[in-house]
Amino acid sequence: MLGRPALAAEPTQAAAKADAFPVATDVRLGGDDKQTRLIVDFDRKVDLAAFTLADPYRVVIDLPQVVFRLPPKAGEQGRGLVKAFRYGLIMQGGSRMVLDTKGPVHVDKAFALAPADGQPARLVVDLSATDRDSFVRAVSLENHAARSPASRQAEATPSDSGDPRPLIVIDPGHGGIDSGTKSSSGQDEKDIVLAFGLLLRDKLEKSGKYRVAMTRSDDTFVPLNERVRFARSRKAALFVSIHADSVPRSEGLATGASVYTLSDRASDAEAASLADQENKSDVIAGVDLSAEPDDVANILIDLAQRETKVFSTQFARTLVGELKPTTKLHVHPLKSAGFIVLKAPDVPSVLVELGYMSTKDDLSHLMSPAWRTHTADSLVQAVNTFFAPRLAGAGAIRGAD
Repeated sequence: MLGRPALAAEPTQAAAKADAFPVATDVRLGGDDKQTRLIVDFDRKVDLAAFTLADPYRVVIDLPQVVFRLPPKAGEQGRGLVKAFRYGLIMQGGSRMVLDTKGPVHVDKAFALAPADGQPARLVVDLSATDRDSFVRAVSLENHAARSPASRQAEATPSDSGDPRPLIVIDPGHGGIDSGTKSSSGQDEKDIVLAFGLLLRDKLEKSGKYRVAMTRSDDTFVPLNERVRFARSRKAALFVSIHADSVPRSEGLATGASVYTLSDRASDAEAASLADQENKSDVIAGVDLSAEPDDVANILIDLAQRETKVFSTQFARTLVGELKPTTKLHVHPLKSAGFIVLKAPDVPSVLVELGYMSTKDDLSHLMSPAWRTHTADSLVQAVNTFFAPRLAGAGAIRGAD
């Protein structure tokens, strides 16, 4: 369900790494609407920390990095107090399970058992139904100590190399426990955009004109605010978030690439819907944004500064122009909406929707190495055009020296 990114990882490398981590082999739910038990089988004993979140009601189970080899479709159907659950990597060294519950619950027990008497090692979580007031009290008193530092993986202090070249941050959307949208044939958005992001990084680095950093370079979950903080802390000159859209069949057929900039008012209903969907990524992974410091909260809610918005729009228009000869575009390719990842007030930022995974032709393009190469080349050319005045000025200064 949430396996490694097949488009980007070497099988032998992935297999070798997997051997070093505990393996989850089976999972089951038992109980009713009053009490429910989750059991996960492992090949060795694991540590865990469990806590609850509200709106929507969830139980989060943080684990060391594990390999999930659970039955197909595990988690899609729930039982008792649990509607459904999902699982995946949230950082190097850490994995997570998130249980969506039908209402407020209390974690009665959460423990791990070592293998014994021919039985595998097990993770056991017992839940009981509770009322809203009791739930809120438990969250405020107990959760702070239980939470892992997983949401801090993007905070490593950036190195100051003194390199004057512009720094471009590439942000492949989703990752780890958050798969993004899924095509009817089973491809995950997180894998497609990671493969494209790695290709774009290589092309930009090969040009020699830029420094490039990625918010994620493997199948890891990165919270939305960490993606913003990652770019800001490194004083990025440009932030490019990569995604692949999808629309329900009931809403008709949509096709082509789009480029989004930040706006407090969405350019159309489709843009508003997409922004709302993407901004829920942290809910999918069980992240509680209300626990963030005030300065981060401000980053997430403040509109970008006027100058930054101008530069973002300038790059978006340039990119649409470069994509037009090589890539099929949406009928309205230049859009705006309130995406959290675009809210850095001092970093020009765009979100690129490469196409619609719900449309057969678009999905075929997204899976095509040739299409990805042509599209990445168009992005590189747009970056070159955007930075041409700055690069020319820097060259003139160096020449004067």
